[in-house]
Amino acid sequence: MFTSPSWRPLAVLVAAGALFLGGCTGGAPGTDRSEAPQETSGPQQIRYMIGQPEDPADLELIKADIKKFETENAGITVKLDVIPSENVRTVLQTQLRSGEGPDVFGYDTGPGFAGALAKAGLVYDLTKAYEENDWPIYDFAKQRVTFDGKLVGVPSQIEEVGVFYNKDIFTELSIAQPQSVGDLTAAMEKIKGSDVIPMVVSDKEGWQGGHLMSISLSSAVGSQTMDQLINGEKSWDSPEVVEALKVWQDFQQSGYLNPSPTAVTYDNGNALFYSGKAAMNPTGSWLALDIERNVKFDVGFIPFPAPNGPGIFSGGLGSGTFVNATTKHADAAIRFLDYGLTEEHGKWAVEKLQDIPAYPVDTAGIEASPLFKQILDDSAKIADGTGDFGYNVDVLTPDAFNNAMWKGMQGLLTDQTTPEKVAAQLQTAYEKSKK
Repeated sequence: MFTSPSWRPLAVLVAAGALFLGGCTGGAPGTDRSEAPQETSGPQQIRYMIGQPEDPADLELIKADIKKFETENAGITVKLDVIPSENVRTVLQTQLRSGEGPDVFGYDTGPGFAGALAKAGLVYDLTKAYEENDWPIYDFAKQRVTFDGKLVGVPSQIEEVGVFYNKDIFTELSIAQPQSVGDLTAAMEKIKGSDVIPMVVSDKEGWQGGHLMSISLSSAVGSQTMDQLINGEKSWDSPEVVEALKVWQDFQQSGYLNPSPTAVTYDNGNALFYSGKAAMNPTGSWLALDIERNVKFDVGFIPFPAPNGPGIFSGGLGSGTFVNATTKHADAAIRFLDYGLTEEHGKWAVEKLQDIPAYPVDTAGIEASPLFKQILDDSAKIADGTGDFGYNVDVLTPDAFNNAMWKGMQGLLTDQTTPEKVAAQLQTAYEKSKK
């Protein structure tokens, strides 16, 4: 709700991710509202934890929005707790399990993230709050925060993952927008000879590799086959998955990517694109606002191409907002969530943060750049079901699978493994997670 577009990459850091998710398989059972001791008299203060936004301007917007909430909700104050992004997981693990965690916090949705917290009994059951407040979250988004029949979070925004590209470089080199993997390969070969990195890939943190696999695989096989993979109806070691993985190893071996992708951080990779030193940047729609603030050239956003066509975006739900299972201020926390689900707040999020809320918002009259307008229109098709979109895999798969995917992609980008081995590891991890 209040999170900046940069929350998504802050929420899926691998370095601490394996430790955190591995440690959240046990713990005390979930605490429901009737069991948790509540402080309901007098002024209420809730602590809200987020990772440090990439752009200080976003943090100032978030602070101003919190002040507005406090003005409209006398007696409730919000203590904003901003921590370094690389510490989000470990800090949350320690604090939530000790009973000293924030009342409200931003985190990723899906079984590998919020699902792990729910399994450990660390998040508050919001099912009753949904009913009492009639929160208008899209059905597909609610599914991403529903575990064991309980709604445990409020989805924050809809996202797309694709490829941002420098239109000026493409124009200077007479390169048309790629309509297939073959076109993309030919474009990168041409760019390679111009002292510009054809495509920047940053995978030091590891989670970016999941996005790389998601976009090449989704475009290659389409949404129906992605459904079959996610649901276990098709094996992850199938030839289609192997080929989607091989694309990235081929790009690396052909010199189309920056040197040592696994040594480049997400921020440094983005900086290479902002500076015009890289022609393309495969990442998510959350980066659009930072792109507008940091670049001096025209930028386009396209799906990763399919082998024989333009491809489809990997789309779906990004982060969410959650309440600590042991909060002593449940009513205040729920009012805080409810504030973020109004039509007014939705328009504010679209205009100021370029978030795309996971509930209906009338965007008529909202001022937007051509880049964000395109993203806004595309994302609307995810919500109403009229577009064909693939998946950002890691928000739909369990943590063991995600760790195998992230490590596997790093291995491919360093020539330490093969697409066949990574695909086999994915299938093994998927099967183990279902037992």
